[in-house]
Amino acid sequence: MKSFRVPKNIVFGWGSVDYLKQIGGSKAFIVSDKTMDEVGLVNKVKDNLQQAGIETQAFVDVEPDPSRETVEAGAKLMQAFKPDWIVAIGGGSPIDAAKGMWVFYEYPDISWEKVFSETPKLRNKARFIAIATTSGTGSEATCAAVITNRNIKPVVKDVIASNEITPDIAIADPELAASMPPKVTAATGMDVLTHAIECYTSIAATEIDRALALRAIQMVFKSLPKAYADGRNQVAREDMHTASLMAGMAFTNSFLGIVHSLAHQLGTMFGIPHGEANSLALPYVIKFNSIAVSEKYAEIAGALNLQFEDERDAVDKLIKAILQLQQDIGLPHTIKDSGIDEKKFKSSLDELAQSAINDICVFCNPRVPSLQDMKNLYQIAYYGTKS
Repeated sequence: MKSFRVPKNIVFGWGSVDYLKQIGGSKAFIVSDKTMDEVGLVNKVKDNLQQAGIETQAFVDVEPDPSRETVEAGAKLMQAFKPDWIVAIGGGSPIDAAKGMWVFYEYPDISWEKVFSETPKLRNKARFIAIATTSGTGSEATCAAVITNRNIKPVVKDVIASNEITPDIAIADPELAASMPPKVTAATGMDVLTHAIECYTSIAATEIDRALALRAIQMVFKSLPKAYADGRNQVAREDMHTASLMAGMAFTNSFLGIVHSLAHQLGTMFGIPHGEANSLALPYVIKFNSIAVSEKYAEIAGALNLQFEDERDAVDKLIKAILQLQQDIGLPHTIKDSGIDEKKFKSSLDELAQSAINDICVFCNPRVPSLQDMKNLYQIAYYGTKS
């Protein structure tokens, strides 16, 4: 038996944030970050909710890679406010933090271990709305949340993976992402591409997942360079925002692979933005995985109208196309080119590899990696060649 779970209500397209005016309820707790507050998007959400007759309170202190402490602080405010809606607006960090807060709001005495191992049934106190402002994470459509534990060394990104935290309503309004600067557009766009490719090759993927993922891949190659070159291009912006949503819908059911396992550690260890970290690992993981799923990569290459002679050639052509896309949108090809000091990288290599092999995303990768494989992949991604 197979299943496919996404938010009950998905609203997308220009102006879709105005859907908030239609919801019923009494109180909404808004979770976001200072940037969203400063540019007026938190107030836009407040205004729409207030037009629906809903009282609001906002928490705008979510940091990049939200911590356990941030989740606990927001949940404590929820306990006092008692909302029947939780509304997250932002990129992956505010949405993920709000998902964690939701669990602790409904179960104040729950342990973090329980949250990660067996998230209990939600919607006893509140329902959840996620509003995406970046065309990247797809968190508005997923059953996952990444929460950073900064209380241990090395710092670890833990993943809540439960259908319970899938939002009730996902809103993907490209107007909210239209002001992203080129560098953010590039990094978040590569996050979309990684989600879609890892979904397509996941051992848990179904044909429904792959159909969404393949279309998202096509849209990224078509529209990411255009959105990067001219953020005012509304067609490209909408394509990227929709592709992000579709990739999120796909990978929340298929899960991901070791591109994410490697990227999570690059983020925690060196502060590389998540989408850029995925971009750095993606070509080299495709080569590594190709021994197991070359036919899947050939299907992707075919959908992109790449010309190739056989499956091995298709893998090479797909990697070449990704490297060209990176160049077109100003992203580095290697970890070294991203500015990470070689000495620091080498001294961190064992720790990086160990954390990566323990990452939850390993389990659905199409090729089972060893600890040495992870170390080799980091080295290849650092230099761009085998070392």
